[in-house]
Amino acid sequence: MTIWTELADLEYKLYYVDANGIKTRVLESGNGEPLILLHGTGGHIEAYARNIRGLRENFRVIVIDMVGHGYTAKPDRQYGIDFYSEHLLGVIQALGLSEVYLSGESLGGWVAAWFAAEHPEYVKAMVLNTPGNVNNKPEVMQRLKDSTLKAVLEANYENVKTRLEWLMYDKSQVTEELIESRYKIYTQPSYQEAVHHIVCLQDIEVRKLYSWDPSWCGKINVPTLLAWTDHDPTSTVEEAKPIQDMIPNSELVVIKDAGHWPQWEKPEEFNAVLTDFLLKNNNEAAKQEDSAVAAK
Repeated sequence: MTIWTELADLEYKLYYVDANGIKTRVLESGNGEPLILLHGTGGHIEAYARNIRGLRENFRVIVIDMVGHGYTAKPDRQYGIDFYSEHLLGVIQALGLSEVYLSGESLGGWVAAWFAAEHPEYVKAMVLNTPGNVNNKPEVMQRLKDSTLKAVLEANYENVKTRLEWLMYDKSQVTEELIESRYKIYTQPSYQEAVHHIVCLQDIEVRKLYSWDPSWCGKINVPTLLAWTDHDPTSTVEEAKPIQDMIPNSELVVIKDAGHWPQWEKPEEFNAVLTDFLLKNNNEAAKQEDSAVAAK
């Protein structure tokens, strides 16, 4: 199955919204409660192509290209976690949403967590998918920065393929179509300029402004699941524990035989983990609301 044949028989919309002046690409499918999916560094909507069919059965699935990524606009400024969070708020407001479920992968998980700390009134529950590198390991940051810059500034088939293979435990999951989709994105002139803003978070002086820390993670008061893997190139399962300790009442699950993109390598398992957690918390919230009404 290719990315677009995954969607061929589904009802979906691919469109753009103005998110506080940022033209933003959005793919939407399904009619349930809104679930926004956020990709990682250098990612784009297509990173979730294998998940839409399964998730749309229970949610109104909304996948975006984050600011500076994919085919979304690329302002000439530093992309800090606060800026990504502001952009997400702009998308939510542009779509007229009052409350959403959130799930982000890697950078997207970091952004989702930051957003939930700053704007808890918008978030019902969230799943943080391989947010990783909580310890700010210099070698991980340098490898991600170097491989991203090489894939973009020296864009060719092999460099883009290598960057994608780094994400996967099973390298055969990197399809020709995924390589071609990313190559077309990376060779945009605007992306060639924006990539320097994208990788700024791999510089420690910038990164430490947003590092995982109890000072902001402790403000997260929404149900949170950490979805880790046993072959994540950015962090071990043991390194999930500090984030779990920082986020009150958060839970941890490990998806086996997957790398940094479990949503791509293990789509059915990932969808089940995400759906079960979000719907469980939705049902619990409904019961609490019913009890509060009955008590009045």
